[in-house]
Amino acid sequence: MDYKKTNASSSTIPRDLEILGQETGNVYETVMILAKRANQISSELKEELNQKLQEFASYTDNLEEIFENREQIEISKFYEKLPKPTLIAFQELKEGQIYHRNPAKESRKK
Repeated sequence: MDYKKTNASSSTIPRDLEILGQETGNVYETVMILAKRANQISSELKEELNQKLQEFASYTDNLEEIFENREQIEISKFYEKLPKPTLIAFQELKEGQIYHRNPAKESRKK
């Protein structure tokens, strides 16, 4: 998913617990789903950022060659301005883009 084009809010807002519980019937289960998805998003963003910053890596220890790289700073600022992974995960849940299942519940039904 392209997290740069998400319409998740960039600031934290209070959520109604009843709305959170509607997806699974259990607020805590929904929060755990959101937490796991937020961890996935965070890992993907971190990996993407590290790949982009790797282009600017310097493998020499010469102090004269170390300088402020404006492109590197711009990339870092862009990623800092993105919505937090938890907010992106909540937006995905709200839009029905998260698939989840609970194997423990499925085994009880059998």
